[in-house]
Amino acid sequence: MQTFSDYNKNAWDIEVRNHSIWTCPVSSEVITAAKKGDWQITLTPSKTVPRDWFPEPLTNKKVLCLASGGGQQGPILAAAGANVTVFDISPEQLKQDKYVSGRDNLLINTELGNMKDLSRFSTEYFDLIIHPLSNCFIDDISPVWKECYRVLKKGGSLLSGVSNPIQFIFDLKYWNLGELVIKNKIPYSDLNDLTPEEIKELIIDQNEAICFGHSLHAQIQGQIDAGFIIAGLYEDNSRGNGPLDPYIDSFIATRALKQNM
Repeated sequence: MQTFSDYNKNAWDIEVRNHSIWTCPVSSEVITAAKKGDWQITLTPSKTVPRDWFPEPLTNKKVLCLASGGGQQGPILAAAGANVTVFDISPEQLKQDKYVSGRDNLLINTELGNMKDLSRFSTEYFDLIIHPLSNCFIDDISPVWKECYRVLKKGGSLLSGVSNPIQFIFDLKYWNLGELVIKNKIPYSDLNDLTPEEIKELIIDQNEAICFGHSLHAQIQGQIDAGFIIAGLYEDNSRGNGPLDPYIDSFIATRALKQNM
């Protein structure tokens, strides 16, 4: 029986074939600049991550790009000197990182798997975890925070992009038309809050990934409960293209630290 994770893996493979913005590898020019120290990455649609959120120097730091395939964050950080592992559920997304690695002579390790299970990695192995906007594609994010805390070294950082749950209170059918019609409660789940007919019409027929709207408590306090200290936060929007953009920034980036104790 196919699980929602299996479905989402296939959905993201299709996104790659359709050249979604989140699956297009960065250019050789971006990699060349990164090798010279001129680089930036995003966790959310638009704003770049402040450079002081990264360890200095980045050279030889062990970095996990979690649910971060697509040939974007991982290759840039590898070009900047980090020892990068890209972990993703989509084989096609990982192929994008392999493509950039071969094209621009980078060393990148790619790992196929579910973001909730990092058991293949040793405790306190990574210096930094990059976790761009992606936990809206899993039903329970608490294992992600706990596993990130486990595999991070003391003094390490987790940089995450998450969705403000306000996005998920609206009727999906009207949302896709650019209209805001309040319908749902948080936490939200496509599986529980859409009818079978709506799932077929709005998700399966359009090859969209199944989404979950997690509360701010689960996304922010969840990191704290796992042991992290929240040391930075900013908000972002959908580059001005989303229905909520005229009213509120509906994405959040956080910097969480594992205490050096």
